[in-house]
Amino acid sequence: MTFDDVPYIDVCVDGADEVDPNGDLIKGYGGALVREKVVAAYARTFVVLAGGEKVVKVLGERGKLPVEVVTFALTPCRKRLETLGLPSALRMKDGKPFVTDNGNYILDCRTTAITAPADTEAQILAIPGVVGTGIFAKMAHTIMIQGTDGSVEVRAGSAK
Repeated sequence: MTFDDVPYIDVCVDGADEVDPNGDLIKGYGGALVREKVVAAYARTFVVLAGGEKVVKVLGERGKLPVEVVTFALTPCRKRLETLGLPSALRMKDGKPFVTDNGNYILDCRTTAITAPADTEAQILAIPGVVGTGIFAKMAHTIMIQGTDGSVEVRAGSAK
């Protein structure tokens, strides 16, 4: 099915690479961040499943923020990200640049605490050539965290 075939998606269920106490997320370590963001945004309800090891005190704690960029804008995007304090490395796979399902590259930005995820995302998206970021701020409705003992904690997400 395509988006042309349905008026909306009832529920989107996906994982996350980082989950902060506010219910904001970082996704994209697997490389499909833009497509996952489109599907999640098109859904009436976005549910996130994550193991306890994905819970962080603040987004960016793991040191990596994926940013998808148009291939021909790779160098200017890297330079602009650097001015934002986000030095980056081109994601590689089998010795070649990793290409997303949209035909773009991913820059893995080195980061520390992202205390204002929506603002940080807006700054990054303002860079010509950036297609999307791994910041999923105020998108999740419900977050389910599995503990090491198998228990599941259900949290409200940050979506309005």
